[in-house]
Amino acid sequence: MIRKKITEQYSVSEQLTPEDVDVLARDGVTHIICNRPDDEEAGQRPFTEIAAIAKEKGMQAIHIPFVAGGMQPTHVAAFKEAMRDAKCVHAYCRSGNRSHKIWQAAQQTDNHASVGQHTHQYDVVIVGAGSAGISTAASISKRNSSLRICLIDPSVDHFYQPGWTLVGCGVFESSKTRRNMADVIPKGAKWLNESVKTFIPTENKVLLENGQIIDYHFLVIAAGIQLNWNAIEGLSETLGQNGVTSNYRYDLAPYTWKLVHELKGGKAVFTQPPMPIKCAGAPQKAMYLSCDYWLKHNKLHNFQVSFCNAGGVLFGVSEYVPALESYVRKYNAKLHFGQTLVRVDGPNHRAYFATKNEQGEPSEVEVEFDMLHVCPPQSAPDFIRESPLVDESGWVDVDRDTLQHKSFDNVWSLGDVCNAPNAKTLAAVRKQAPVVAQNIVDAWAGKSLRATYDGYGSCPLTVERGKIVLAEFTYGGKVAPTFPKWVNDGTKATSFAWILKKDILPPFYWQGMLKGYEWFVKPKMRS
Repeated sequence: MIRKKITEQYSVSEQLTPEDVDVLARDGVTHIICNRPDDEEAGQRPFTEIAAIAKEKGMQAIHIPFVAGGMQPTHVAAFKEAMRDAKCVHAYCRSGNRSHKIWQAAQQTDNHASVGQHTHQYDVVIVGAGSAGISTAASISKRNSSLRICLIDPSVDHFYQPGWTLVGCGVFESSKTRRNMADVIPKGAKWLNESVKTFIPTENKVLLENGQIIDYHFLVIAAGIQLNWNAIEGLSETLGQNGVTSNYRYDLAPYTWKLVHELKGGKAVFTQPPMPIKCAGAPQKAMYLSCDYWLKHNKLHNFQVSFCNAGGVLFGVSEYVPALESYVRKYNAKLHFGQTLVRVDGPNHRAYFATKNEQGEPSEVEVEFDMLHVCPPQSAPDFIRESPLVDESGWVDVDRDTLQHKSFDNVWSLGDVCNAPNAKTLAAVRKQAPVVAQNIVDAWAGKSLRATYDGYGSCPLTVERGKIVLAEFTYGGKVAPTFPKWVNDGTKATSFAWILKKDILPPFYWQGMLKGYEWFVKPKMRS
């Protein structure tokens, strides 16, 4: 059981076992809520079995079942009633997601009833409390601690997403990549655990889903990227089962590792959708690390490995391609370019790709799999794409150098959601946050904007357990290594880069970047 604490009194998880109920009883849980309909999947333990064991342990069990995407007001009302007198509650469904969503829905109805149209004003409002939002808030506070900063984000979790690649190969435990959001919000900043409905930039206002209005002097959009799982027919229904997985989700990365170390052989297919996506190297990292494990455990000869890429090249910066191709040959993987995953039949282990035939006409290819690692198509979140702040493609429209909005002088954007033509990586955010922070502080003081972003991005391509090709580049795919060649030659796989990713960067992230320490990323200043 992977137990995720939402609050001190409420936690969620995937399907419970009798052993899990014992653990919960020892931890002081008084109520268990099941949000799964019985018979949702083969072999699922019925609610009555869990309820009977809970009763033996002195706990109360309540069944509030609904299918994914089918939550109704009646479910929320029943949930609130169940929570009313409960001291410590644990809820579960197939993955824990529904149990988290119903808790959020209950909080939102409470907030709506109490807040109404109440307005608050802040000096800086940051939409999104992921890596970009929190590091920007921390960097602003380091420069001017008097500014009133508000972060808006509906999630109660904060994730170190680069770690999920290492979860998928058994190096990290998934829990190592998650913290409670409340624990990483910068000191002095206000966190609103709410969702944004829309923006009114002509009036310097943000409208929340609960009806609350937030006024700002400066606005930062750091809302991240949306993973469009439902854009692939049949995918959502089979994720986490039937050999279908993805390192792009916290709850699925452990399943990747389960497949990798339990499979004896078969057909392993890894996919990459059309650009843009975050961490463009992640789809092939999953392939390399899986193959490395199978090779070192004398199983690779039992596998047929395919990498199906909607694009036309293995990696966008040519200097790093030879090293990557050497590992493709080493693992005897087959590369298929111009193939876009459009449909998955999980129970029958079939994947379908849109491509073109020899005559250049649209066609579809059927591929059999035993393991399917999917990178979903991606876009800006819906509330961003429907706002007045975006370009024709739906990304926040900014100046590529200053990251200031092209139409609204008091709006900035960074991270995956903006349209700066850089790779969407955490390393890019690490460089962008000080630029946005410096420019906001300068604008507050009535000075001209001086800080500029050069398009830096980095992709640590984990080609085997213990070695990485550390790709670093700026706008236009210009190679931009941080370290001298004698320390790390980024065009080759090195152990140094592995140590950097595995041992140095995680604490660097939690204790440095999120706290406003700008080691190696001081912004470049225009004269």
